[in-house]
Amino acid sequence: MAKLSIRLPDKVKQFVDDQTHEGQFANEEAYIQDLIRQDQDRQREVARIQAIVDEGIASGESDESMQDTLHSLKDHRSRSA
Repeated sequence: MAKLSIRLPDKVKQFVDDQTHEGQFANEEAYIQDLIRQDQDRQREVARIQAIVDEGIASGESDESMQDTLHSLKDHRSRSA
C-alpha cells in the first residue's frame, strides 16, 4: 500500500481529529479513505447521469407532444408492473 503525506490548515486538521475522536472513524486514515471512496462514488454517479443526458440529446427531438410522451410513459409503466 502506498503512503501519502499531506499538510492541512490547523482548522481542517482539527476537524479531522474531531471525526476520529468522536468515534465515527477508527483513525485519520480511515476518515480520508472514506472521503475518497465517497468522491469516487459521486464521480461515477455524475458520469452515469451524464451518459443518460448525452443519450437523450443524441436521440434527437421527438415528434410527440409532451402530453403524448407522458401518456406513453404511463402506458409503459403499467405494462411493466
